[in-house]
Amino acid sequence: MLALCLSLLTLQAASVAPASRPAPHHPASRAADSKPSIVLVHGAFADGSSWQRVIPLLQRAGYSVTAVQNPLTSLAADVETTRRAIDAEPGNVVLVGHSYGGAVITEAAAGSTKVKALVYISAFGPEAGEAIGAFGKRYPAALDKGLRPDASGFLFVDRAQFHALFAADVPEAETNILAATQKPIIASVFESTVSKAAWKDIPSWYLVTQDDQAINPDLQRFYAKRMGARATEVKASHVSFLSHPAEVARIIEQAAAGAPRP
Repeated sequence: MLALCLSLLTLQAASVAPASRPAPHHPASRAADSKPSIVLVHGAFADGSSWQRVIPLLQRAGYSVTAVQNPLTSLAADVETTRRAIDAEPGNVVLVGHSYGGAVITEAAAGSTKVKALVYISAFGPEAGEAIGAFGKRYPAALDKGLRPDASGFLFVDRAQFHALFAADVPEAETNILAATQKPIIASVFESTVSKAAWKDIPSWYLVTQDDQAINPDLQRFYAKRMGARATEVKASHVSFLSHPAEVARIIEQAAAGAPRP
């Protein structure tokens, strides 16, 4: 009898227990779902870790971020690697390129339906059929005299000049590490051309670095004006993502907010 009573009490409790409810979807999650992913493309003499100070700022703002690791062996190889990163994203993308990475995103985003905005950080922005290094003589940069080729045709920045020419507004103790870990780029890449300029079809933003010794600031302004980009300037060296990460993150967020919705 006792067992029967206990069984009846258990059934009664189950009949009045509230139905299980799905976990609530927090507003922050909904906001994150509506944001495009950010894909960051590094330039020459660097790798994806160069974005280390920008990535946390974007992540805290609710963005999913991927930093591409390009081989720097050819424009075609770097474009292919970047396109794989774009394709791996589940939704829309804001594509960001620094320096040589600007040429990569110009080609990689061409014809893409996922890339909704382009951000150039002191970057090359070539026209279709135009060599990446086409304006080197018209807009000379001090870095040109600090490049050193190896026996296989890859370029390095002279370590003794790395701080002054590449990252003068970053503590020298850090630039010594950057110089030691720099990733070489094949010299012939600057003769390469893109087949189509994505900035003609995709809204673009541009950050000009006023103290840049690697890409002449006037060349940066030329690119920004030609592509009709929303341009911002900051008093920084070539590596503004290290010396001024908040400003870099801000322009990326502006691009994400201003990009057209599907």
